[in-house]
Amino acid sequence: VQLQASGGGLVQSGGSLRVSCAVSGGTASSYNLAWFRQAPGKEREFVASTRKSLGLTVYAQSVKGRFTISRDNAKNTIYLQMDSLKPEDTAVYYCAATDRAPYNSRTFADYDSWGPGTLVTVSS
Repeated sequence: VQLQASGGGLVQSGGSLRVSCAVSGGTASSYNLAWFRQAPGKEREFVASTRKSLGLTVYAQSVKGRFTISRDNAKNTIYLQMDSLKPEDTAVYYCAATDRAPYNSRTFADYDSWGPGTLVTVSS
């Protein structure tokens, strides 16, 4: 499966942005899908994930209540709506897929497919 993230950009602190991830070469409904991010000089970290069905989601504590992950299986796309953005949210955001690990996995190595990231910059 191939993943392609888009929608990153520059936004002011307190603003909102939605990034998308298009799934191709497979059907989104077959995969648990997640967003990770990597800030300059830091390790890649889990942001949020969504189960292939039933609409179950998991969030990192740092984004809970501000970010919302959703999926549209008919469009083979997942989204990350980011509200109340902070400068510390600045990072490259990556989408990832797994068909073997549980949907609530926060472990980088559990995800087999990754797309090129999209840069989100939050100015103070």
